[in-house]
Amino acid sequence: MPSTRYALLGAGHRSQMYVDAIATTYADRAELVAVCEPNPVRAEYAVSRAMAGGAPAPAVYGPADLERMIAEQRVDRTIICARDDLHAELIVRSLDAGVDVVVEKPLTIDAPSARRIAEAVARTGRSVVLTFNYRYSPRNSALRRLLQTGEIGDVTSIDFSWVLDTKHGADYFRRWHREKEHSGGLLIHKASHHFDLVNWWLQDSPTRVYASGGLRFYGVENAARRGIGERPSRGTHDGPHDPFELDLRDDARLAALYLAAEQHDGYLRDRDVFGSGITIEDNLALVVDYARGATLSYSLNAHAPWEGYRVAVNGTRGRAELEVVERGAVLVDESLHPAVDPSAAPIIDGTPARPVGERLLVQRHWEQAQEVRIDGDRSAHGGGDALLLRDVFAGEVPDPLSRAADWSDGIRSIAVGIAGNQSLATHEAVRIEDLALPTGIIR
Repeated sequence: MPSTRYALLGAGHRSQMYVDAIATTYADRAELVAVCEPNPVRAEYAVSRAMAGGAPAPAVYGPADLERMIAEQRVDRTIICARDDLHAELIVRSLDAGVDVVVEKPLTIDAPSARRIAEAVARTGRSVVLTFNYRYSPRNSALRRLLQTGEIGDVTSIDFSWVLDTKHGADYFRRWHREKEHSGGLLIHKASHHFDLVNWWLQDSPTRVYASGGLRFYGVENAARRGIGERPSRGTHDGPHDPFELDLRDDARLAALYLAAEQHDGYLRDRDVFGSGITIEDNLALVVDYARGATLSYSLNAHAPWEGYRVAVNGTRGRAELEVVERGAVLVDESLHPAVDPSAAPIIDGTPARPVGERLLVQRHWEQAQEVRIDGDRSAHGGGDALLLRDVFAGEVPDPLSRAADWSDGIRSIAVGIAGNQSLATHEAVRIEDLALPTGIIR
């Protein structure tokens, strides 16, 4: 089998999952032939990581030379892990250069760029794969399977709350995600995952959105209101640190990717979460109507003391409830990102912590609740990343759950966030059909 030739566009933290997969697990069918990254330090890190996995050194190009790179390196597919607002340009340029695309969520951050992507797909006939890894998490797949079988009848409503803790959630307020012009805010960057899950669970499309929320915890004004005094502008500094500061020197990977690289582009990865310049929200609530009649009640909090989510699906025959605790408490000096460990229930000052794990219950009318078995592992996203990478690099296999996603799924997921952002600005409900998204995408 001839190897598929890949080029990586954007060599930040998330890209390493793809570099490692190509260099190791899928080395018999995939080859990383090029890295397209404007920062030379991050580009070299990706090259070194590929070589450490046993792969040959990929060539390095800058974004201006994308088309030349594709031609010279005979690229078959690009993998886009760049900043969110750059996705559309890189997708369109890749398609027009004659290659297929794999792109991290979100597809893009606004309606005009979504239309450009749709036009490029129609013009070129190439494919765009969206890497919605949460679809592949066994717990989310189990809920999809339960709903698909009609166990609780027709869905009438969903209550979905997602909490980001003061390690992981705070991190969105340190980096470029804090600027809505670059990320679309958490309603697009983070919640596109969640809205895609609901679209996929329901096999339906959103039609109307009303949103409320704001920046209520992070940022300089909230800090002043709570009596928090002057703070360092970034977390990497000498002297004592508080739990909200990220010192890049404490993480070898972040230090290599960002601290060593900032001299080339001025990007600071460790800005103060209580500093100025934050234009995204940290508390959000939405009501979303769906085409076949269901209603979604959604909330997102980015400064919770624990991390995870709760979903309750009401149907004409009963109710399903999924609870996931990814980290039961945030303690000082813990690692930045939470990891699921179903066996972890640490004792803190003699008291058991909130149990980390997941549970799916189904209860039909006139019956006792039953727990649904979830088959997964302790790797990233409950094993979801590994299953996603299998589809990306080994090719899709027959899947009754239809977990593989394309650009049209990407548009349906960001449609809720785009409408939500507009609703936040106007204080009115927004109809999806009024967003001028590509026709035929919202079913």
